Amino acid sequence: MHDRVYDYVIVGAGSSGCALAHRLTEDGGARVLLLEAGGWDRDPWLTIPLAWGRILQRRMHDWMYFAEPEAMLDGRGIECARGKVIGGSSSINAMAYVRGHRGDYDRWADAGLPHWSYAHVLPYFRRQEAWEGGAGPYRGADGPLTTRWSRYPDPLSDAFVAAGVAAGFPATDDYNGAQQEGFGRWQATIREGRRCSAAVAYLRPALARAALTVETDTLVTRVVLDGRRAIGVNTSSATHA
Repeated sequence: MHDRVYDYVIVGAGSSGCALAHRLTEDGGARVLLLEAGGWDRDPWLTIPLAWGRILQRRMHDWMYFAEPEAMLDGRGIECARGKVIGGSSSINAMAYVRGHRGDYDRWADAGLPHWSYAHVLPYFRRQEAWEGGAGPYRGADGPLTTRWSRYPDPLSDAFVAAGVAAGFPATDDYNGAQQEGFGRWQATIREGRRCSAAVAYLRPALARAALTVETDTLVTRVVLDGRRAIGVNTSSATHA
């Protein structure tokens, strides 16, 4: 790749990398290179929603990060699973669809980032999703990311919500809607019974575009700077899990 020139080089084909690759190549005017240290997301286990427990327990397609051992946890280090695969952590996580809290965005706006207020980011949340309940003031219906209610027939889920309410916490019909605080039914990124990762939602539709090049098993080791401007990256081959 040393003699190739691109307008944009994206490091990591995770959630943001896949979305960025899709958006930058929509009009075909920019040459984009997407680099991923892991491999392609062709493992059948990645597509099965209920298999996320197997993926976590076996640390499949994972960077194998652990937190530092904690004395209060009997010296244990807790696993911090991060995806090393096309789609990044969206390909290995539990598929919970939970937006950031409006209070955090509004605090960022108050701290000097006015275009990061909740009012500014909400249209992008709506544009992102295809919510099974249809469009509304807080939800979108035509976006690339399919979102829906969890359909796991697990009585523990209902008991968990009931326990939260019994403990004095509020309940909410939609924690991605008007009332974010409270216990409620889980929402998931699942499409037609399969995981809807960022790779499925954003990258797959973009792969046919001539402007996009994807290289897997490629670890970026350094960003090359010209003053304060990034002009390239150094890479090495990476063995994926």
